[in-house]
Amino acid sequence: MSDWMASDPIIIQKGRGAYLYDINGQKYLDANSSIWTNLHGHAHPVINRAIRQQLSKISHSSALGLANEPASILAGELVPLANAQSRFNAQPELARLFYSDDGSTAMEVALKLAYEYTRRLGKAKKPRFLGLNGAYHGDTIGAVSLGHIDLFHKNYSGLLFESDSVMAPYCYRCPFNQAKPERADARTYRKCKWECVGQVEKAFATAKKSGNSYAGVVVEPLMQGAAGMVPQPTGWLKDVSAIARQYDALLIADEVMTGFGRVALRDAAGKPSYFASHAEGIIPDLMAVAKGMTGGYLPMAATFATQPIFDLFLGRYDEFKTFFHGHSFTANQLGSAAACASIDILKSPQTFHRRARLEQAMKEGLEELWLLPQVGDIRQSGCVAGIELVADWRQRTSIPLAAKAGIRVCTALAEAGVLTRPIGNVIVLMPPFCTKPDEIKKAIMLIAKAIRQVFSS
Repeated sequence: MSDWMASDPIIIQKGRGAYLYDINGQKYLDANSSIWTNLHGHAHPVINRAIRQQLSKISHSSALGLANEPASILAGELVPLANAQSRFNAQPELARLFYSDDGSTAMEVALKLAYEYTRRLGKAKKPRFLGLNGAYHGDTIGAVSLGHIDLFHKNYSGLLFESDSVMAPYCYRCPFNQAKPERADARTYRKCKWECVGQVEKAFATAKKSGNSYAGVVVEPLMQGAAGMVPQPTGWLKDVSAIARQYDALLIADEVMTGFGRVALRDAAGKPSYFASHAEGIIPDLMAVAKGMTGGYLPMAATFATQPIFDLFLGRYDEFKTFFHGHSFTANQLGSAAACASIDILKSPQTFHRRARLEQAMKEGLEELWLLPQVGDIRQSGCVAGIELVADWRQRTSIPLAAKAGIRVCTALAEAGVLTRPIGNVIVLMPPFCTKPDEIKKAIMLIAKAIRQVFSS
């Protein structure tokens, strides 16, 4: 914080498409989509028009005991997307959704629903949850309790309830991966026996033997964001989902970062994909979405639930079975209007082709970074990538966080006209879908230049 106070921040004045402009007229490529939120670019005419039209009617009214038109229309759009048009027939359908404000509150809703659902069915008196090492699900107390990053969560341990964790499928730094480092994504050359899946199975078996089975397992499908853009090898999510169902536990998907087409171009049926879970043919029991939901315009979130979960909160007034939870800005009309417009854009063939071109351009551009000895691993899923910086790629030697390598590279990048934010020593690349192939390739060239500049000094 003292470093931030000692310098003048970049003050953003406006945005157009994939670019941001500061008060001095400097132009920057928004390479992390304004902290992973912007899908289609800034000042998009379709979303702008939808907000203006809604603003001429009403900006907000309470959803406590009332309904409104834009939020109802949005729910009608979201539910089919969340169920992949019923292509995965063996899966439970996400039939209901609960609106909230951001990713943290969406996860808080999922947590409370799962807890009470499990308790009311008599499966456990005090339901517990299983997550992954390096997990981050938000900054509210419940969401922090589900997280497992000491740097973010340890100081608040006295406020939290306990949750268990197992190893994440972090192939590059997996202790069971016997492969020597290569100049490729570690998922492609790993040598292991899926010990990461085995540990999930072991955790469930141990919990059941203790007489207090897990209420659910919480995952970010395909890629853990704040853990350092850690991707899961193909098949991991499907296997973990099967284990959860075998032990009659809920699968809770945190798609706050991964949702709305970020990390998967196609689903398991080969059709355009909008949620990461669908890439392996999975529909979870509870799913939280936010960030890109409104195209990055306004704070809004939703938690999807299956019909059996919803039904358990139905009852007469005097039974007090309702879900006692609410937000002042739940189902906000402006956010709903923006989200409806964003989803229309997302579903268009033009956006699918943009996503495909952007994903391919990123893949081609990132190949050049393997020439840099400071690059240990490059992890790409869809239109998201993490570039892990190391002291020695042959030994996977980490750089101490105090050296601020990631921060220094991103500072140099900003000076060159590219804005992103590191996660420790991982450089994040997550541009809006409107970013052109030549623009992203130029940004990657500037990343290479910034890495050389920082490490040469």
